[in-house]
Amino acid sequence: MPFARPADRPAARMVARWAIGLVGLVLLAGTVTGCGDDDAGSAEKEKKTTTLTVFAAASLTETFTTLGKTFERANPGVEVRFNFGGSSTLAQQIVQGAPADVFASAGPGPMDTVTGAGLAADAPQIFVRNYLEIAVAPGNPHKISGLKDLEKPGIKVVVCAEQVPCGDAAKKALLAGGVSIDPVSLEKDVKSALNKVVLGEADAALVYRTDIKAAGGKVRGVDFPEKYDAINDYLITVLSKAPQRDLAWRFLQMVVSDQGWNVLLPAGFVKP
Repeated sequence: MPFARPADRPAARMVARWAIGLVGLVLLAGTVTGCGDDDAGSAEKEKKTTTLTVFAAASLTETFTTLGKTFERANPGVEVRFNFGGSSTLAQQIVQGAPADVFASAGPGPMDTVTGAGLAADAPQIFVRNYLEIAVAPGNPHKISGLKDLEKPGIKVVVCAEQVPCGDAAKKALLAGGVSIDPVSLEKDVKSALNKVVLGEADAALVYRTDIKAAGGKVRGVDFPEKYDAINDYLITVLSKAPQRDLAWRFLQMVVSDQGWNVLLPAGFVKP
């Protein structure tokens, strides 16, 4: 193997040093680029970790999900996380310390539980109202035309538990109509009551008309005049221990504005 001549050795050493330097620069560039990617990834991840937690009545599931997506688009990096359920159950969870920013109740009773515990940041606002209807199977096979028909022998009726706003409303409506029924079950929220009819486990259920509308063709709604004796006000408040207080206020303002009504009213809710 030939050796470099003495005259060539300085040049060879220069080439070697240049090659080593080039490798170092490449490695450094890779390190810097890697750090930059990591930093960018971390920053992006951090931006997406801001979570707004909203506890809302089950009957608000469809409309609030839509409003949540609208809020996220208007506030990049914010995720709106919902806990939907019976308003009374949600109120108890809040009182027991469940972390939440906003509470939207389907009636005043559960909201009173929260405000009575000093957990509302301000006086709750009524933002919409809702009425009951009788949910029956498509085609109305039992020919139910009003509350009195729920007393027919063999008719299986489902209502919400009395402590739940839809159950309290059902009690008021039945009392106004002088109707007495023996429900086959008392459900924890309006969605559960409606689902009994969808599954064929009940012939009728007293639920909100908004839930019947959201169910599409799975059920049919039967109107009745006593609904006006059982109107439910929906209230919303920012919670005093809200982890995201500013975002919570912005979400509330969206709900009570025309932007909120543009989603809520077509779903069957009415203005207070």
